[in-house]
Amino acid sequence: MAPAVIIAPSILSSDFARLADEAVRMEKCGTEYLHVDCMDGHFVPNLTIGPPVVKSLRNHTPLFLDCHLMVSNPGQWVEELAAAGANGVTFHIECFCEAPYDKDEPGPYVGLQSRSEIEGARALAKKIRALDMKTGIALRPRTPLSAVKHLLDEGLIDILLAMTVEPGFGGQKFMESVLDKVAEARNLYPDLAIEVDGGISPKTVAKAVKAGANVLVAGSAIFGAENAKEVIDTLRRGG
Repeated sequence: MAPAVIIAPSILSSDFARLADEAVRMEKCGTEYLHVDCMDGHFVPNLTIGPPVVKSLRNHTPLFLDCHLMVSNPGQWVEELAAAGANGVTFHIECFCEAPYDKDEPGPYVGLQSRSEIEGARALAKKIRALDMKTGIALRPRTPLSAVKHLLDEGLIDILLAMTVEPGFGGQKFMESVLDKVAEARNLYPDLAIEVDGGISPKTVAKAVKAGANVLVAGSAIFGAENAKEVIDTLRRGG
């Protein structure tokens, strides 16, 4: 049985001119997390926000700030995020793979990892924990669970994030094929927090929860709704 469901509205879809108000609104709607997408314009083409915005948000909300690093060099970010008040930092394993990731290439992606690259990912996971934050590891849609199994088996990861869209932009279509990976992870790690991000809505959430996801990131489905609380409650029920 999966851990309790947690709702994590993605502020990428919120009104950036009113972030403090949006954070307060999400808390009143009963959410536990705020999902903060940090993009560098390199690992993904989009450019969003970083530690200064996280620090400002921290002053306006007690919610868990779930920072998702879509950046090429995540190690450069974690100390500033810790100082800013982030509660969790998730980085992409693809940053530590020497084979380039091509989202248009068919078939599963298996990035070649040298010993030094594996050690780099392990060291970063430990560093995030040492900074008193939850450690997350993210997989792009084509990256298999095997790419992070060494980290999971060592107990270095608190949150596994399975991207159900290609990272970089909100509002994309949910990729149901990723749920096989979610189910595999839930079977192997029954107590692990498993997060899904991308295309999560009242129409797709039941399949995600059935597969074993318990941390649900939703952006446009929540912030674009007339009644955000109603959507959040629906997601929490699993559809």
